[in-house]
Amino acid sequence: MTISTTTIKNSYSGDGSNLNFTYTFKITDQDDIEVIIRSSNGTETVKTITTNYTVSGVGNAGGGTVSFVSGQAPLSTETVILRRDTPQTQTMDLIDNDPMSADTIEDAHDKAIAISQELQEQIDRSIKLSRTNTMTSTEFTVDAASRANKILAFDSA
Repeated sequence: MTISTTTIKNSYSGDGSNLNFTYTFKITDQDDIEVIIRSSNGTETVKTITTNYTVSGVGNAGGGTVSFVSGQAPLSTETVILRRDTPQTQTMDLIDNDPMSADTIEDAHDKAIAISQELQEQIDRSIKLSRTNTMTSTEFTVDAASRANKILAFDSA
């Protein structure tokens, strides 16, 4: 089954009663999804599978549902973020002269694409220099004590 979308994250507003939230991307294991609740003050809490929610639709290209357990419905002041979080491991084992199914190769390729998409999403949220910037180093060369109580800022130069 191919990965035909670049979506790796869905976001929903809680309402205090809805327990079910859909994710629209493929996961291959119930542990490959991260469920985060963001409060109105910006605090983020990562929820725990089985303690706070269950997952259905594992392996479906179109996604599935995260169902919060009774009494855990996200409040109207909270946002639910469902984010694919694929382990960065290589689990395909190739054996000399052994026939290999196309599904084995496709599953490994899908996993590599999923990880690439997740890394790209992180890059898209990062601070970057433009492609034409001539800055030669962005490395912090001072220790933590020297950086304490400082902010990253830009002056007129």
